[in-house]
Amino acid sequence: MADRSTRAELGAFLKARRAELTPAAVGLADDGTLRRVPGLRREEVARLASISVDYYSRIEQGRLQASATVLGALARALRLDAGQQTYLYELAGRPTGRRIRRGPQRVRPSTHRLLDQLDRSPAMVLGRYNDILAWNAAATALYLDFAQLSPHERNYTRLLFLHPKFRDLHVEWETAARVSAATLRLETAGNPDDARLADLAGELSVRSPEFRQWWGGRIVSSASYGTKHFQHPVAGPLTLECDTWASPDAPDKRLMVLTAEPGSPSAEALQILTSWSADDTSTQSAP
Repeated sequence: MADRSTRAELGAFLKARRAELTPAAVGLADDGTLRRVPGLRREEVARLASISVDYYSRIEQGRLQASATVLGALARALRLDAGQQTYLYELAGRPTGRRIRRGPQRVRPSTHRLLDQLDRSPAMVLGRYNDILAWNAAATALYLDFAQLSPHERNYTRLLFLHPKFRDLHVEWETAARVSAATLRLETAGNPDDARLADLAGELSVRSPEFRQWWGGRIVSSASYGTKHFQHPVAGPLTLECDTWASPDAPDKRLMVLTAEPGSPSAEALQILTSWSADDTSTQSAP
């Protein structure tokens, strides 16, 4: 069951989500009256979820434990995507899947071999908190030499927000940074008392106004693919497809691979860029 602080976070999440919606977006007629706050009113959410306004208000105020049925109705009413629904159920203490005990973050030898074979595709293994656990030479050529960073610095979200060169590499930095922060936020639902996660979010909130704004907006995401646009200081513009897969041995480890469309200028530039690192074909891991 969710404790009081987690119920308060669930209420803040619901409030943030209804603030993003308009009556027209959910099929309701706008009555024309002045709205003191943006988005849907509590009574409109309650109507869409077929529950009383008082019942919904108590959930949002953190005074009531919502049932799984009501959570499903709220998810539909607020048009939550898959990642947001997972976050909602986790916060409510009703996870949709079996929670797995968290152990040390290690990368299996077979994963290292896979990274080695992806010599023309930048690839890395991301763990809990978006920590960078392992990477190949192509990833070093594209991003930077992760081995030169301390374990504390070797975190994808932290680099996006705090490392100038890493940030400048991303043409659509805001999109990339918002998604990275949103995937980090998703972890807090199942692990609200994780000290490492709290320290990371706290540091980023203090040092980055953008992270502080998006973190406060309770944005969550489970995005696993997309297109990334880079402006590399040597290779020039690169358009790469990004795909991530969950590790077979641990759901909180993900393999991220970047590829270019065959025959495209990006493919040619990526081949040249990775050829410079061909002599260093071994993957590396975080200590």
